Amino acid sequence: MSLSSVILLLGGVAMFLFGMSLMGDGLKKVAGNKLELILYRLSSTPLRGILLGTGVTAVIQSSSATSVMVVGFVNSLMMTLRQAIAVIMGAVLGTSVTGWVICLSGMGETGASPFLQLLSTETLSAIVAVAGILFRMISKKQTMKHVGDILMGFAVLMFGMKTMSGAVSGLRTDPAFLSLMTSFSNPFLGILLGILITAILQSASASVGILQALSSTGLITFDVALPMILGIAVGASVPVLMSGMGSSRNGKRAALSYLVVEISRVVLFAAAFYILDAFLHFSFTHMTMNMFSIALLNTLFRLSTVLLLAPFIPLIEKLVTALVPTDPEEQAESEDMKRLEERFLAYPTLAVEQTRLTINKMAQLTWDSIVCATDLLHEYTEKGFQDVVKLESTVDRYEDKIGSYLMKLTGREMTETQNKAVSQYLRAITDLERISDHSMNIAERAQEIQEKKIRFSDKGQKEMENLVAAIREIMSIAFESFLTGNVDEAYRVEPLEQVIDRICRKMREKHTARLQKGKCTIGNGYVFNDLISDFERVSDHCSNIALVIVELAENALDVHEMSDVLHREHQHHYTEYIEEFQARYLSKKDLLTADE
Repeated sequence: MSLSSVILLLGGVAMFLFGMSLMGDGLKKVAGNKLELILYRLSSTPLRGILLGTGVTAVIQSSSATSVMVVGFVNSLMMTLRQAIAVIMGAVLGTSVTGWVICLSGMGETGASPFLQLLSTETLSAIVAVAGILFRMISKKQTMKHVGDILMGFAVLMFGMKTMSGAVSGLRTDPAFLSLMTSFSNPFLGILLGILITAILQSASASVGILQALSSTGLITFDVALPMILGIAVGASVPVLMSGMGSSRNGKRAALSYLVVEISRVVLFAAAFYILDAFLHFSFTHMTMNMFSIALLNTLFRLSTVLLLAPFIPLIEKLVTALVPTDPEEQAESEDMKRLEERFLAYPTLAVEQTRLTINKMAQLTWDSIVCATDLLHEYTEKGFQDVVKLESTVDRYEDKIGSYLMKLTGREMTETQNKAVSQYLRAITDLERISDHSMNIAERAQEIQEKKIRFSDKGQKEMENLVAAIREIMSIAFESFLTGNVDEAYRVEPLEQVIDRICRKMREKHTARLQKGKCTIGNGYVFNDLISDFERVSDHCSNIALVIVELAENALDVHEMSDVLHREHQHHYTEYIEEFQARYLSKKDLLTADE
C-alpha cells in the first residue's frame, strides 16, 4: 500500500468521523433537549429503556454518546442504574443503523439501473450537499440551518466512505494484505484488532465503516468479519469508561455496565457460534462479505445478544454494584436516606420527624465541609480538597432528596404547625446547601493560593485568620442551635452576623489601603476579596438558619417581622451579645472608627 493510499485512507476516516459528528449534532439540535428528556423520563421499564436507547442512538449515530449521556443522568441521580443498563443495551443495538446508512454508498455501481445510479455515492453526496448548503445559506430559521448541518454531515460521511473504499481498492491484489487478512480469521487476533481500532477511533460506527470499506477488496470473508465485529463491540466501551472516571460511584457503575454488557454479548455469541461450527462445520464461514452482509451480520449479532441479555438486567446491576462496592460513608448516607420512606407520607407527624433527623445529618455534613475548607487555607492538601468536593456533592444529594420528599409532603393534609415546619425545613436545606457551595468556593481559593504560591501580607493573613475564627464560631452556634433546637443559642447568631459584616467591611477598607501603599498586589487582592465575600455569605446563611429555629419556637409567620425582633435593642440580650463579639473580633481602633 503506497504512502498516498495511506494518506487517502486516513483522510477518508477523518471525513467519515467529522460527517458522522456533524450529522449527529445537527439531529440533536433539531430535537432540542427532547432526546435527553425522553431518555430519563420514559425509561421506566427495561423494554422502554431498550427501545429508547435504540431510537436515540439511531438518531445521534453514536452508542458512546448515548451511553455517556446516560452516565451523566445516573451521576446526577436523574436515572437509576437499572434504567441506565436498559438504555445502554438499546444504544448497543441502535448503533447498527449507521452500517445500513453506509450501504447507500454501495448502491449505484456500474451496471445498476438508472434509478439506483442516482443513489451512487458521488451523485447522492452531491445532491445532499447542494441541498444542505442551500438550507444553510438561504434559510433564516435556525431549525432549517440545523437540517442543513444534517445534510452536509451526511454528504461528508458518504464522501469519506467513498474515499476509504478508493484508498483500499488496490489491496485486493496485494499478497501481504491477503496474508494479513487470513491471519485475522483467527478469532482472538480478529477480536483484538477490532478492539484496538475502535479504542483509537472511539466509534464503533466508524470501525464498522472501515470494515465495510475493506469489503470492496473482496478479501473480507465471514470468518474475518465476525471476530472484528465482536472486537468492535468491546472497543466501543473505551470512551464510555473514560466518561465515568470522574463520576460518582453510581456513574462509574453505569459506565462499567457498558463494558460488562459488551463482554457478555461477545462471550455468549462467540461461544455459541464457534462451538456449533466445530460440530456442524458451517459452509458460509468462507463466504466473501460485502457492505450489506457486514451490516446484516452486525445487526443480527447486536439484536440477538440484546434479546438474550435483556432478562438479566437485574443480575448485571448486581454484578457492577459488586465490582464497584459502596464505601462505608456512602452506605451511611444511604441509611440516612432510608428514613424518608414513601409510606411515611401518609403519617405527616412521622414524616416531619424523619425529615428533621435527615436534615440534622445534612447539617453535620455541611459543618464538616466548612471545617475542611478553612483547614485548607492553613495547610493545603489534595486529599483535603477532594474531601470538600465529596462533601459538597453529598450535601447536594441530601438537598435533592429532602426537597423532593418535602414537596410530596406538602400535598398531604397537615396541621398548621406541620405546614410551617415543612416550610421552614425547605428554607433550611437551601441555606445548608448554599453554605456547602461556599465551602467549595473557599477550597478552590485555597487551591489557587497553593498553585500560584500566593501569600497575603502579615496583616492581611492575621485579618483572615480572625475572620475564619468568627465564621467557625457562628457556624458552631447556628448548627448547635439547629441540631438541639436551642432557641437561646439561636438568638446569639444574628449579633455575631452583624459583627462579621463589620469585620468584612473593615478588611476591605484595610486591603484597599494596602493596595494604595503597594503592600499588596491586585492579583492577591482578588483572592482575598473572594474569600471575604464567601465568608460573608456563609454568615448570612447561618443567620437564616437561626431564624428558622426562632420562628419554629416563637410561632412567627413573617420572616421580616422575626428579623426585626432579632435586631431590636434590649431584645434577648442583643446588645450584650454585640458587645461580647465585638470585644472578641474587633480591635479598639476598629470600634472607634465609624464605618457606616
